[in-house]
Amino acid sequence: MDYDGIIQADIKSSMTRSGTLLFLAGFLIFMGILTSEMLFKAPYNTHDSYISELGTASTATKAIQKTSALIFDTTMIVTGLMVVLAALYIQKIFRRLISTVPLALTGIGLTGVGIFPAHMPPWHIIFAMVIFISGGIAAITSFRIVKAPLRYLFILFGITTLTFLFLNRFTSMEFGAGGSERWVFYPVVFWLTGLGTYLLGLKDGTRYIA
Repeated sequence: MDYDGIIQADIKSSMTRSGTLLFLAGFLIFMGILTSEMLFKAPYNTHDSYISELGTASTATKAIQKTSALIFDTTMIVTGLMVVLAALYIQKIFRRLISTVPLALTGIGLTGVGIFPAHMPPWHIIFAMVIFISGGIAAITSFRIVKAPLRYLFILFGITTLTFLFLNRFTSMEFGAGGSERWVFYPVVFWLTGLGTYLLGLKDGTRYIA
């Protein structure tokens, strides 16, 4: 029996699955937010409004935002589960907990944000911070499973997220609360898509393990 061939096929299958999950997760997060913004009826702008406001079914000044909230919350829950599953596949391939644990925590944070919308503190804030911190760390530590030059771009994405997170008080003065938060979150989203694309492009698993 060709055990090497079986192992290679299993690794390739795991790469395809993890890559597809991450690529689609990043795409769905971005489009889910855009769609929720389009359907949000209360006053809302990217300078002053937090992303998570899209996930609450009501506001202090306006009535019900059921459609936008349903889209946003469902998107976060589903994509969070996709990221967790992708992390399990990636761990199976590379066996790098330093990379896969922060990735899995990012997925847990996404799901938590969807389950506990913005009007449900403190859980919403806790899960949002899990996304931001774990996502930034995961982007940086993914250098262990990708090769140059992409690994350096991913490190830059992670540093951008963590920098804007910890300097939020200062950056929000210029970018606004909403704009600053987007500089924290969107690098993580595009990193997910980038990592997924990278994994989908690999042909032979064992040759590409960093």
